[in-house]
Amino acid sequence: MEDVARLAGVSLKSVSRVINGEPHVSAKLRVKVEAAIAELNYVPDTAARSLAGSRAFIVGLLFDNPSPNYTMNIQTGVYEACRDSQHHLRIDNIDSTVPREELEAQLSAMLRNSRCDGFVLTPPLTDNIVLLDYLDRSGIRYVRIAPDIQPERSPGVYIDDAAGAAAMARHLWELGHRHFAIVGGPESHGAAGRRRQGFIDELRALGLTGAIAEEEGGFNFELGIGAGAKLLAQTPVPTAIFAANDDSAAGVMVACSQAGLNVPRDVSVCGFDDSWVAKSVWPYLTTVCQPIEEMGRAAALLLLRRDEPENVLHKLDFHLVVRDSTAPPTR
Repeated sequence: MEDVARLAGVSLKSVSRVINGEPHVSAKLRVKVEAAIAELNYVPDTAARSLAGSRAFIVGLLFDNPSPNYTMNIQTGVYEACRDSQHHLRIDNIDSTVPREELEAQLSAMLRNSRCDGFVLTPPLTDNIVLLDYLDRSGIRYVRIAPDIQPERSPGVYIDDAAGAAAMARHLWELGHRHFAIVGGPESHGAAGRRRQGFIDELRALGLTGAIAEEEGGFNFELGIGAGAKLLAQTPVPTAIFAANDDSAAGVMVACSQAGLNVPRDVSVCGFDDSWVAKSVWPYLTTVCQPIEEMGRAAALLLLRRDEPENVLHKLDFHLVVRDSTAPPTR
């Protein structure tokens, strides 16, 4: 660091402030220090930095999510933020379905085994009151992704799930569909409820008066197959099925094939997320794109800010991706 400070013509403290990402560092100072770092090929020693201060330079990422595609994309975004900020990433899976005592025991064991500067919480952990209370009592900072309850409790990032589902409802309505079904997500995931309600509210606003069939898909491929089979056994058979995520939508497409129905000629199928699954099935899946990696990255950067961010939610954009799995109804 002394070599960097000498080459940049600044103080050792200035170099430290740039490396640690402290607030109120001028762009001119940051450019000078980063240029000297690049010229000297200097790499900060994370272990030494941890020993020298109260920070561990480790970000914790907590999961309890049935979708491997969602968790992989969130992990990629958080990792990129950690890499760019010279932090390590620790990943833990927490079973939030256990009784309070067992959940707190999991958390206690996790904290004993590692020091973290804070945690990025993913759904449904973002809305787990036992977890939030435990972290608050322990004085540990956290940022939540897509929280549903107590949005003012911590910094967070989200998209408007209801608006995304409403956009999908309008797309199907404009194609001419009038017989709809929904494959929902887990009750513990706030996003699942927001997507369901946004889809239904938009259809009612457009003038739909008939019933909307519903089955639980659990954000899961296998459960999506079962939910799809139940919906396709009903009378009348829906001409359009909206699944609350891409994994369960892919399962619905399998159920259509098993029932001898063609997608989209007989049934239009659509999902939510725009994960890699959307282009791993045929026909390619119409879906709502939420920037999952960007959400992970933004959450980690909020956590790494040295100045305490306000407890506000930062909204990211979504967009509708129309592919081959939706078409006008033929019946």
